[in-house]
Amino acid sequence: MLSGGGGSPANNDVTGWAEMVDGFQAEALAGRLGIPIIYGVDSVHGHGNLMGATIFPHNIGLGATGDSDLVEQIGRATAVETAATGIRWNFAPVLAIPSDLRWGRTYEAYSQDPTLVAELGSAYIRGLKGASLTEKTSVLATAKHFIGDGSTVFGSSTTSGYLLDQGVTPDDPILLEQLILPYRAAIEAGVGSVMASFSSWGDTKMHADGELLTDVLRGELGFEGFTVSDWGGVDQVDSDYYRAVVESVNAGIDLNMVPYDAAGYMWTLAKAVGSGDITEERIDGAVRRVLLPKFQLELFERPSSDPALQRLVGSPEHRTLARSAVSASAVLLKNDGVVPIDDSVSTVFLSGNAADDAGIMAGGWTINWQGRSGDIEGATTLRQAIEKRLPEAEVIYNRHGRLTGGNAGKTPDVCIAALGEEPYAEGVGDSVDLALPGAGLVDSMREFCREIVVVIVSGRPVIITDQIDSWNAVVAAWLPGSEAGGLVDVLFGDVPFSGRLPLDWPATVDDLPLGSSTNPPLFPMGHGLTSSD
Repeated sequence: MLSGGGGSPANNDVTGWAEMVDGFQAEALAGRLGIPIIYGVDSVHGHGNLMGATIFPHNIGLGATGDSDLVEQIGRATAVETAATGIRWNFAPVLAIPSDLRWGRTYEAYSQDPTLVAELGSAYIRGLKGASLTEKTSVLATAKHFIGDGSTVFGSSTTSGYLLDQGVTPDDPILLEQLILPYRAAIEAGVGSVMASFSSWGDTKMHADGELLTDVLRGELGFEGFTVSDWGGVDQVDSDYYRAVVESVNAGIDLNMVPYDAAGYMWTLAKAVGSGDITEERIDGAVRRVLLPKFQLELFERPSSDPALQRLVGSPEHRTLARSAVSASAVLLKNDGVVPIDDSVSTVFLSGNAADDAGIMAGGWTINWQGRSGDIEGATTLRQAIEKRLPEAEVIYNRHGRLTGGNAGKTPDVCIAALGEEPYAEGVGDSVDLALPGAGLVDSMREFCREIVVVIVSGRPVIITDQIDSWNAVVAAWLPGSEAGGLVDVLFGDVPFSGRLPLDWPATVDDLPLGSSTNPPLFPMGHGLTSSD
């Protein structure tokens, strides 16, 4: 069973989640064989569906840290908060290697560098697993999406309204070797499941590609865990549902994620076995692979949640870890000597759609599948963090970049514009132009601002080539999550900037996919200033 993005109990707190999952578990154990369920959720940057959970930076920000030890700690904290709700299976990490940054899932990937993706992805898996899967806080990891979903061709999507997501990846053996590298590392790290990609490899939907799902994943890479489809992914294989089921199961899908018609799927599968189109041996192999992690997680001995873990959800220790990750992920792209901001400033002007919005800071896969703007329980906004950091200063906030009322005519010591992409997930976030919303308001701030620091809150590089020359300092904050205090730490020099770009920052969308143009990027992968530069 699973909760999809935005799926939650009516009482969306740790107690409500535990009661829901334990209730399902009790029903399963009351069955004839007493086999426990394994429950899954997309804890892709913390237990994002859960109100009050710690929301860590999305993977693109963790890639900017380049710190595998930090990522492993985040995996451990995520496992603890997920296990507190009775859930022991996580649909993470994404091991894609994005090449076209217009892809709406770019922020779920660590880097364009396969080696860094392998290093950080395997560290996260180790964190989820802990010392052993038998620990009550251990969570089974899922490497996804096998394979090629970060390398699809623009305009090739087979899903209405999408551009890149669920599209077609070229059948290229050299590309395949690059994309396989993170999966090889994930298997060595002990990943328990692998999710198939919605995308196609050449002319074949991945959910029906037996050469890759069986020959490569199981044969060449030696994967012994179970494979799981994506959300209704089998349905996309063929318009004839019977044929879609037969082709997908025979290609190597062990567990089919069926969000709408479980009874129809089971009837179809039974018919296929009865007719000999799917062998009983194939079913037995899938069942064996799904049962094994249930034993490894000791779900037969401990099927229910542990109430003692509930106090750790959103704990000060986890929020401190998240705050340090935010500081380490922030990349200083440009600095005319404005950063670090002197904490003796008496007046700070703060503007932009992301300045006082925790939902924009967190991005997609937070409370809702697509995310949402607005407050998030337990989260700190940039405005709140600055006001706490400068209790004696006057912090003037205007979302639209204007000094109005009694503030008209003032000249702030420093101005900060926090500009963000509105939350999105998957192909809904596929972009044509990678535009930065609200970039124009910085021009209006020039009338009264001596120095302007622009903080970009985005799931990927955005196009700022025409504006950046007029900005005094620019910080790529990615999607930092619930602890904006980490941004204040680097902006005011309490923590030095150390983040480095995990991928090229293109000058124009015409330079995409990455590596397709001879034009230099606006900033290359690895770029990142320190406060003293």
